[in-house]
Amino acid sequence: MKIIIPMAGRGSRLRPHTLTIPKPLIPVAGKPIVQWLVEDIVMVCGKKIDEIGFVIGDFGKEVEESLIKVAEGLGAKGSIYYQNEPLGTAHAILCAKDSLKGNCVVAFADTLFKADFTLDSKKEGIIWVSQIDDPSSFGVVKLNDENTITDFVEKPDTFVSDLAIIGIYYFNDGEYLKNELQYLLDNNIKEKGEFQLTNALENMKNKGTKFSSGKVDEWLDCGDKDATVFTNQRVLEHNKNNISNSASIENSEIIAPCFIGENVKIKNSKIGPHVSIGSNTQIENSSIRKTIIQNNSVIINAKLNNSMLGNLVRFNGKNTQQEVSIGDFSEIK
Repeated sequence: MKIIIPMAGRGSRLRPHTLTIPKPLIPVAGKPIVQWLVEDIVMVCGKKIDEIGFVIGDFGKEVEESLIKVAEGLGAKGSIYYQNEPLGTAHAILCAKDSLKGNCVVAFADTLFKADFTLDSKKEGIIWVSQIDDPSSFGVVKLNDENTITDFVEKPDTFVSDLAIIGIYYFNDGEYLKNELQYLLDNNIKEKGEFQLTNALENMKNKGTKFSSGKVDEWLDCGDKDATVFTNQRVLEHNKNNISNSASIENSEIIAPCFIGENVKIKNSKIGPHVSIGSNTQIENSSIRKTIIQNNSVIINAKLNNSMLGNLVRFNGKNTQQEVSIGDFSEIK
């Protein structure tokens, strides 16, 4: 089994945090988003993962090395591929064509999920979906009585289904998928100016491929600050407290669930619930809840809620209740 993770997008809705780090590497509950994603996929696959291919932009050697370590930590080979132009989802997957062989899972790295099932690798294809209240902004599927997908509808103007495609797919024949994606590029078949995976899926369905739906219990988005903070909350609730033994907590209250990384120093503060604090960060005289703070930051006199603060931030909140989104290397006095 192989996993392909297209993640070359700019993550513009999550700026300023994505100005210095790719969105899938932003941590929630102590781990990068992409690491949670591949760990969850490994759990539902129920079989050994041989290779994880990451499709990235020009993210630099350090990012590439960290992705290889994520794969190796799961007992898989890590491969790096590049998408140098934003030409669409089909093009992004095809950038990893050398890994499109045999059983493959394709997962776009801006979403997390919780599911209680084991993938049936004998099926021709599975598309993960989630039931949502307003499907108008998503691609959706229609099913027949046998749970087989009969239609793909992109951002429907009128209601056709409330089963939204969450961006995770299984294909039992990676070569077949590769050929269908290549057909789109060779014939310049685009939709809204880009090569779309849904066009390949429609072609495959029309040729007789039976796609089943894989329904998840929960779908967690990491598209913008608010969504990422909420995802951090839900992941913490699933995984409970995680406080490093090297953390120093003095005259402070920690309200579970929280993640507190290595060598964190907390003094005269109230932390939680739903707070993640990265390594080597210092917090003093503060009250913080539902917030992500990354590494090597210094936070004093803060009253924060529903906030994100990056790496190497220096923040003095002046004891004022605030909701902030502050990128790396920022100083607010």
